[in-house]
Amino acid sequence: MEITPENKLKNLIVVGDRVLIRPKKVDDKTASGLYLPPGVREKEKIQSGYVIKTGPGYPLPLPADEDELWKGRDEAVKYIPLQAREGDLAIFLQKGAVEVMYEGDKYYIVPQASILMLEREEDL
Repeated sequence: MEITPENKLKNLIVVGDRVLIRPKKVDDKTASGLYLPPGVREKEKIQSGYVIKTGPGYPLPLPADEDELWKGRDEAVKYIPLQAREGDLAIFLQKGAVEVMYEGDKYYIVPQASILMLEREEDL
């Protein structure tokens, strides 16, 4: 299968409680009109970007039904879902994020614990 701009993220699977975030385009000019050198905004403690994909969430521990092993086990892992959804604007701590390059674009992989706030378009 050929990778195109439309399907390049389709085969990515985000693991656990992590979120894949595309950084928001940063302004290279301050509110007062000063131009900043490249990389200055990227070193700020708080970043923002759009949620592209989310992991399944926090895995729940399997119940310990040791007395009824004859019944067999349902091996399907259950998860507590994440609050972040695709399309949300996330404000997150840079310290907890891991920067990755994929197909020439920069993304962050961020654990949900590092996300401070989400902005969602739909009514809450």
